[in-house]
Amino acid sequence: MELAVLPHHDELIERCKKGEAAGYKELYQRYAKAMFNTCLRIVNNIAEAEDVLQESFTEAFRNLHCFEYRTSFGGWLKQICINRSINQLKKRKVAWVDIDGTDIHDKAEETFTDEREIQFKVEQVKRSIMALPDGYRTVLTLYLLEGYDHEEIAEILNVAPSTTRTQYTRAKQKLLQILKEGI
Repeated sequence: MELAVLPHHDELIERCKKGEAAGYKELYQRYAKAMFNTCLRIVNNIAEAEDVLQESFTEAFRNLHCFEYRTSFGGWLKQICINRSINQLKKRKVAWVDIDGTDIHDKAEETFTDEREIQFKVEQVKRSIMALPDGYRTVLTLYLLEGYDHEEIAEILNVAPSTTRTQYTRAKQKLLQILKEGI
């Protein structure tokens, strides 16, 4: 016998759908910090992350009537934040690197040994991730921290999956280099 898990209707969201101002404030307070962190990990700029966050909530509130509990509200809002963050990066004209004609496979094997030798500290890793170029940081964040696979990332970024794999591999290499240099 299979149990079907149906999303429950959140009273707070229902209050917002009815236009209750206090509900909007409470919903914002519930999700703002987590969504800001998601935006910041992608755009790597506090002011831009704040702008993206506000735009994301504005879009979510404007389209709240479309929210149908197919996913959690947090998941729905997070997708809006990620898409808006990616759009912000596109405004910067991030250069995506394709895998064709690269020797990336040889370099990936060389770094495997180095990864075992490095003792990671959480703050060093966070600073190092933030020091990555936009394209590298975006793919690394979406893959490692947000849990997207390469096909999903490719669809979000409108690039080939091989491009996201290349960006991810190069991001790991660059991250290791930054960590070794102690930035």
